[in-house]
Amino acid sequence: MDGGGAQYNPRTVEEVFRDFKGRRAGMIRALTTDVEDFYQQCDPEKENLCLYGFPSEQWEVNLPAEEVPPELPEPALGINFARDGMQEKDWLALVAVHSDAWLLAVAFYFGARFGFDKSDRKRLFNMINDLPTIYEVVTGTGKKQVKVEKSSVSNHSSTKSKPKVSKRGSESQARYFKPIHQQQPKEEEEGLDEEEDEDEHGETLCGACGENYASDEFWICCDICEKWFHGKCVKITPARAEHIKQYKCPSCSNKRSRP
Repeated sequence: MDGGGAQYNPRTVEEVFRDFKGRRAGMIRALTTDVEDFYQQCDPEKENLCLYGFPSEQWEVNLPAEEVPPELPEPALGINFARDGMQEKDWLALVAVHSDAWLLAVAFYFGARFGFDKSDRKRLFNMINDLPTIYEVVTGTGKKQVKVEKSSVSNHSSTKSKPKVSKRGSESQARYFKPIHQQQPKEEEEGLDEEEDEDEHGETLCGACGENYASDEFWICCDICEKWFHGKCVKITPARAEHIKQYKCPSCSNKRSRP
């Protein structure tokens, strides 16, 4: 259960936050882009299993640590037992909630171990709280919350560079964002449509890693679940997207293929 990070002990707020982000990224990958592999590993016939995330952005399904007490707080035990007793999306959401709780436990374990004072703990929590939770990424509720909150921050967000959606026959072409420097000049009559697209997608979160949009990144939208993804997270390039009529993210593709 080393996963590339068991012996790593962050000692500053920045190091603990970096550790948190790495573990979080690994667990998000398990529950989104690698969900088929994660699903298969969580066999209900096996013993109590846990989902671990590591600072290296890797994940692992394994038995709990044997030492008592363990070196770090342990994730939720027995996640595999509920797999076949509920709908997959509800099971993944349940694992996501417990994963969020575990990440906080690990972060503040380091804080307590290395003597973070009140100011350090508050700063660490604020840094963590600026990221969407794993639950929000997996269920898509983080995107909904952003839309609700947009009205209160519209003046601030209007100064940011926002994504533009490439439209090439909306019904016969996958939807995607091109990096700003790759976009072609638009005719004046398309200006209003672009502004509407910018408002809709400017605060979009990646369905795989949970990070926000940046103007120099390529994004693509799943036509089934309508979540947006960094091209690099789902291994889709702009050139490849040009030839995709209907894009399905790894999670939706796996749902269709699973018996």
